[in-house]
Amino acid sequence: MALFSQRQGLKPLQKAIQRESMDTELRNGLWNALKLVVWDHYRGGGSGYGGFVSAEDQKVLAIVRIIWMDLFKATLDTMPDFYSHTQTSAYEMLREYFFKCKWAECYDFIELVGKSLPDEWGEHFRIVTNDTLETENAAYRFVGNEIVEITDAQEIEAIESALALPSEAPRHHLETSLKLLSDRQHPDYRNSIKESISAVEAVCRLAVGSPKSTLGDCLKILAKSRPMHPAFEQALGKLYGFTSDEGGIRHSLTDPGSAPSYADSKFMLVVCSAFANYIWTRASEENLRISNP
Repeated sequence: MALFSQRQGLKPLQKAIQRESMDTELRNGLWNALKLVVWDHYRGGGSGYGGFVSAEDQKVLAIVRIIWMDLFKATLDTMPDFYSHTQTSAYEMLREYFFKCKWAECYDFIELVGKSLPDEWGEHFRIVTNDTLETENAAYRFVGNEIVEITDAQEIEAIESALALPSEAPRHHLETSLKLLSDRQHPDYRNSIKESISAVEAVCRLAVGSPKSTLGDCLKILAKSRPMHPAFEQALGKLYGFTSDEGGIRHSLTDPGSAPSYADSKFMLVVCSAFANYIWTRASEENLRISNP
């Protein structure tokens, strides 16, 4: 919602895109998402009769232990009580780290929490976090369980729809592609693209019930009862051909300058996700028996 000063043109409606950076407002918003969806579930169980710890307290403590082990690389016997109204509580130590760490480490923190949350909290956390990222014009969003440099809602929807396909094979390839793309320390764009196109192949093989089927085989079967527009069918085939060309993704490149970029990898992930969704939907519409191991 635009503020009075923004409506009057005294303050910009939108700040510059925050890429490889994080201002105070964004960091505050991300911490508020953590507090509202995660930390506020803790009620300080253990101090009552018999040392009873509530189920919600246990869930919060489980997340803190994961942060302690996987992010801080510390031993669990050094982890203090979560919330004891002192500067030495685990809560205060987490807060101090969050507001002092580098921008990428802050995203590491958020992503690790998102992956560690129970299902009943996880979706809410990702929604609230994405709302904050959008409001503060950050260049990143949660897509599935990964934080990726994607801001377009339609792109995110295409990927998440494909990640929800009821078959492990294409889902595994897309999840791997997403992880390779979103690795902020060592992204692997070439193999991310390989995994994206492998997801399309996997869906094709499931749709036609053949482990050796290609995209072309699948398109021919799908077109039998309801032909596709020739230009559309050619576009699908040519995109697949891009990854199979001698100078393309599937073969070693002789020219280092032609290595794929982030933009290439993101494009292929989005398009291949859309292709996978399309092939699966068309196969269902044509009443093909989809093999679903």
